[in-house]
This record gives sequence, structure tokens and C-alpha cells, in this order.
Amino acid sequence: MNVSAPNSTETRYPITNNLSYLYQVYCSYIILFRNTEKKHNFLSLELLRKSLHVLVRKYYQPVAGWFDINGDEIDVIFSTEKFNDPPFSSQTLSMDYGTLAQHVHDSNTELLVPKYPSGIITKENTDIPMFLVKATYVDDGSAVVLGVTYHHSLMDGSAFWMFMNNWASVSRQLSIQGDQAEFNLPFPPTFGFPSIDHLHDASQSFDHIEYAIVDAKDCAREFQPGTERIVETVLTVSVEQQLKIRSMARNHSVNFTEMLCAIFWKGISEVRLRARPEIGEARSLFTCAVNPRGRLGISSTLCASPVINMAAWETVGAVSAYDVGCVAQLVSQSLNKCTGTYLASSFKFILSQRKRELEDEQNGCVDKKSMLVYVCPMEAKCTVSSSRSFPIYETDFGFGRPEYVRPPFLPFDGCLRIWPTPQYSCKPGAEGAPLEIYLSQPESLDLASSSLLRQFMN
Repeated sequence: MNVSAPNSTETRYPITNNLSYLYQVYCSYIILFRNTEKKHNFLSLELLRKSLHVLVRKYYQPVAGWFDINGDEIDVIFSTEKFNDPPFSSQTLSMDYGTLAQHVHDSNTELLVPKYPSGIITKENTDIPMFLVKATYVDDGSAVVLGVTYHHSLMDGSAFWMFMNNWASVSRQLSIQGDQAEFNLPFPPTFGFPSIDHLHDASQSFDHIEYAIVDAKDCAREFQPGTERIVETVLTVSVEQQLKIRSMARNHSVNFTEMLCAIFWKGISEVRLRARPEIGEARSLFTCAVNPRGRLGISSTLCASPVINMAAWETVGAVSAYDVGCVAQLVSQSLNKCTGTYLASSFKFILSQRKRELEDEQNGCVDKKSMLVYVCPMEAKCTVSSSRSFPIYETDFGFGRPEYVRPPFLPFDGCLRIWPTPQYSCKPGAEGAPLEIYLSQPESLDLASSSLLRQFMN
């Protein structure tokens, strides 16, 4: 919804329905393109900058906007008289393709990702960039890396990759048609989320365990690294293993993603219990980022997702002892709670907490604050997000698909990301391809101690 003041060039895009103040973080990706044919002007800086400029000014004006806080509401404001054009830096390095590719695989964000400020939105910190780019070239012209960063309050992962595909499309059309190009975007520009207040049913009440109400001093709106060193393990789920998991899922009346999540939740709990048998009665938490658009009958091409993390928990001992089919049922039950009524209730719950916090701040007596439960310290956590259906490897700027796309390492206990491999295509009828699993756990844990996890280790 666009709300404009009379006789004003200023346009407001309400994003409070995106639960934005709980997702005040930047997300980054590293995209490697290989110039195998040694083409001249391969992903030239001029073309990249010009196509991004056209895309933002013509179709994605909120990306050139800024945040505005009005009580418990957060808006993105865009004005035709003011543009915060996305910061775009570049560098040329003296290294060969293999060395650059290794930096990508190692998630060298310091070298390849643009530096960005705090994403926390406050009255003192609203003029922060929505999107940043860093282009890295090598002096032999063998490759280009795009390090891209976006603010999660404006776009979710799905909307972001549609933005990237649209940028790539504008680049291709400029390359062919020049300034005379009449652009056709593969995806409609998407941001914001419509109000679903009409779906709220006051006669139904829910236990919203996806949130935690904690002492204000303990509140964290972002992941907080613990005292133990966190390392990332990259696991691979082959096509053959996916077929087996799909068969298991059918036998237990769940879907593929639910069974895959169950395997990892159970495996992580087993590893934790073997390392510390005394935590058997402690809590093991499962959360998964859910795209509720389909359940609401809303096309993914019409709006960004409100991004809700559904949750379930059991004791570490119970999850370890259960048959994987039983764990899959727990996962399925938690994800299937995400109906329109539940989603509306979740919004109302967390926004009412936000209003209470603001009132407490005004009265100078803040004692409790709300946070996402997966940020809380826990003896065992499996915090899942899946990007396997996003058009990541369709991001073609006119020089071919990316050679590799790397989600940067997140050093947060229990973080698990399901990620497509370069062979994957989200186009209808495409053949299957392996999946990558990025799993962050304390360095001291032996993932191979669980047979469920060991099968995916390279």
C-alpha cells in the first residue's frame, strides 16, 4: 500500500506488518561469475552501475529511500527530490581465478562484501542504506564477484532474489538495446506486505512460542555469539539422498522439507546429548522461517513475505530418542499452525508487546522486552531457513549463470541454511540437483557422532 501526503512528492511504504523491527539486520551474499570465454567488458562496472541506477530509479524507489519511525509504526519513505542511491564500491585484485574462487568458498566477507552500518532502526539512525554492492575484479579478467547486502526490513529473501533477477534483466537489455531499451522485468517489483488484520479471530488464542518475553537487560534483537567458537560445516544432500528422504516423507505423511528438518533437528540433539549427557531434560528448540503467502492465497510476485519463524520444542533427550518420523510430525505440526488466523494473531501479539515497550520507555520503567525465541541461549537449537526455491542461479547479467553463490558464514549456534547448488534450476521440469546445508555449531562438537548427520558429510 502506498500512502502519499497531498501535494507532496513524498511516498510512504508501511512495513510494520513485516514485523520489521524484529528483523533490523543486513543480509549478504557473494556471487561469483566466471569469464570462461575471456569476453571484453565482462560485467563492466559501467554496465552494473547504470543498470542498478535504472532499476532503482524506475522500479524500486523504496531502495533509494529511508526509514521513518512514528510511534510503533515504521515506514520507508521515498521522495522524488531525494535519492539515497545504493552505495557501490569496486576493487581490482592481483590474483587468478582459483584464488578468488577460494575466497568465495571460504566466505571472505572482509574482502568481498561491502561494509555496512548497524541495521538497527532508531530515530537517530534512519538514514541507512537499503542495498549495497561491492564489485571485485581480477587483473587477468577471468572473473567478477558481486558482494551484495540488503536490509531485511525492506525485503525478504524471495523478494531480494527477484530484485537481483530484475537487475540482471535490465543489464541484459541495456547491453543489447542501449538507452533505447524498453524494459520488461521477469518479476514485478515487490516490497511491503498488506494488512491482514481482517483475519484476526478474537475467539481463538494461541501460545506464540516463536517469541520470548525476557528481562530488558537480556533482550537481543539479533543473534549474539556465545563464548564458544562457532564453526561452519557444509554438508551435501545428494539427489539419491533426496529421493530417499521424499520416500520417508510420504511414509510419514509429511513433506520433503519437514522430513529434512526433522533429520537435522534430531541429529543436532543427538550430537549435543552425546557431548553432554546431563542436558537430557534441557530444551531442544526447532524454528523454521515460513513463507505464509501461499497459505494466505497471496502470490509471491505481489508482495514481500512477513517472514514468520514457527517454533517447536521438546527435551534434548526426547528428540534424540524419538524415531525420525515422530520428530517429522512435531515439525509438521509446528509449520502447519501457520494459518491466516495464526499469522494475524502473531502480528497482533508482537505489535501489542511493542506498544507496551514504547509506553514503558516513555515512563522510564522498561523491564521486559520481546525477542525472537531462536536468539535465546539454548542447550540445543536447530534454526532453519531454506532458499532452495529461490531463483538464485537464474541471476544472469548477460554473461551466463553464476559459477557459485555463497551465503556468508553466520557464526551463530544452531543456524542451518538449506541452499541450492549451481546445478539447481527452479524452472519447471528441471532435473534434480544436490542441496547444500550450511550448519553452524560449536567447534567442540563432533557432527559425525550422529549417523543422521554423518551421511551428508563430504
